[in-house]
Amino acid sequence: MNDTTAPYRLVPGAPDSPVILHVPHSSRTVPPQVRGGIVLDDEALERELDHITDSHTAAIAEEAAALSGAAPWRFVNQLSRLVVDPERFPDEREEMRAVGMGAVYTRTTHGEVLRAADTDEQPLVERYFHPYSAAMTDAVARRLEAAGRVVVIDVHSYPTGRLPYELHGDGPRPPICLGTDSFHTSAELLALAEKAFGDFGGTGVDSPFAGTYVPLRYYGTERRVGALMVEIRRDVYMTEPGGPAGAGLARVAAALAGLVDAVTEASGA
Repeated sequence: MNDTTAPYRLVPGAPDSPVILHVPHSSRTVPPQVRGGIVLDDEALERELDHITDSHTAAIAEEAAALSGAAPWRFVNQLSRLVVDPERFPDEREEMRAVGMGAVYTRTTHGEVLRAADTDEQPLVERYFHPYSAAMTDAVARRLEAAGRVVVIDVHSYPTGRLPYELHGDGPRPPICLGTDSFHTSAELLALAEKAFGDFGGTGVDSPFAGTYVPLRYYGTERRVGALMVEIRRDVYMTEPGGPAGAGLARVAAALAGLVDAVTEASGA
């Protein structure tokens, strides 16, 4: 684990592509200066990374981009969500803060202590969260300027069995869960996703995970910014909890590429 690892990577796509594949939770990298604030021993940390990491989702996005007619742009978090979770706003998500999983996690997926409860979050938020947020906001702004519209597709995965930290995990756990937002997810976008993943034995909406990621500058105000979260149940493409990918990865990537192409065509790009 390298303390000089860049916190994120923007991979260019087609100049007029309106699609950004956002991959926030695929990395296992915890820089040494952050590792010092985590109380787990090395073995326990590796076990937690197995559970908390959306393993191989960066590879899914990369393969989908290669298969797409007009390559989407990709914004990939290169650090573990145990550093900061870029999708937990520091002043919001009080529900997740209650279980120690706000922007800076203090508890593990199984409720164990990850960091001291009195950990000062600000150094991590300033060093990692705010630059990531600013860069993602800039990426959306540039796609708006170039394409006139943006669709942010979050690429996530989730475990077959409910983990203790899940506050709303008692609902259906379909092979593909589509997270939506009442403002940023149009009925057309949802229908395109349901069609693209229609061969996976069922898609669900907002269960066990709901919502989408949109930079705060545009959230709830800019209808030209669309958003959808794609949650892939891990047994579809990998060995759980943190094992290798299987043949299912190529199938998922092909379906995601189909969604990208459908969104691009619908956007007139």
